Amino acid sequence: MIPGEQFKKACSEFSVQDNVVTVDDWEKNWDQLQNRRLVIEKQGPDAEPVLPMIQHADKKTDILLVLFAPVPAGAMDALPNLRLIGAARAGMENVDVQAATERGIFVHHIMGRNAHAVSDFTIGILIAEARNIARAHMAIKQGTWRKSFVNSDIIPEISGKTLGLVGFGYIGQLVAKKLSGFDLEILVYDPFVADDVVASYNARKVSNEELFTHSDFISVHARLTEDTKGLIGNDEFRLMKPSAIFINTARAGLIDEDALYDALKEQRIAGAALDVFPKEPLPENSRWLELDNVTMTTHIAGTTVNAL
Repeated sequence: MIPGEQFKKACSEFSVQDNVVTVDDWEKNWDQLQNRRLVIEKQGPDAEPVLPMIQHADKKTDILLVLFAPVPAGAMDALPNLRLIGAARAGMENVDVQAATERGIFVHHIMGRNAHAVSDFTIGILIAEARNIARAHMAIKQGTWRKSFVNSDIIPEISGKTLGLVGFGYIGQLVAKKLSGFDLEILVYDPFVADDVVASYNARKVSNEELFTHSDFISVHARLTEDTKGLIGNDEFRLMKPSAIFINTARAGLIDEDALYDALKEQRIAGAALDVFPKEPLPENSRWLELDNVTMTTHIAGTTVNAL
């Protein structure tokens, strides 16, 4: 997604005399890139052997810059002079931060690099699901002038409704700010954000239960950790209004997939908009393809030219 040559161009800004930069592409095949990075995100940097480029690099190398490429402890041991690892992304799933800390190596990442991209996309996919935009488009492409949908009896306007945000970091805050013109009531569940920060966005901090009970739109913007894995499951989906819509542009692992699928199939909630899935790409026979009350995209929320 960010080729080695772009890293090299960025490195030309370093005002270091006799600066030597070597670059490579971790994976040139787009489909393989998606598969490999998902494995790393789920299994960590030890999911692959140390990359040959790192293994055979100049032992004087003191800075290593990556996007998705894995940096396990073995990679650090291969570069005894290493002082800084830069990950050009918000997450650090591909870097063994503990191993770096033990070796006195700084790790830098880019919090919020795609926050505008993801927040824009979240609003777009929310409206697309609520108003059947993608389904109507697909129907026209298939030769049908479709005006009847699963949610035809409850198609909402956004104005005056209640938005629930699970996670209120950079992205959640931007979603709240950008949707403020719709005059929504905004509820926030995030134990790690101070009440006054939430209040500064004209939002109200509530419990997880209150958010799922009262929200018309629920959008997830939490980070995936061992503590947040499966954060949202049967209990939460059973609290939701039958007219509510669930949006996930964060990580699939935050959600109990079976619980969400059942809630949609049984039409206990009105719909969902999803950019992330446990298995990507979806298999041809995926059960998600059977549902007519979900808008799906191909994990592209954070991918804009500006963000990259």
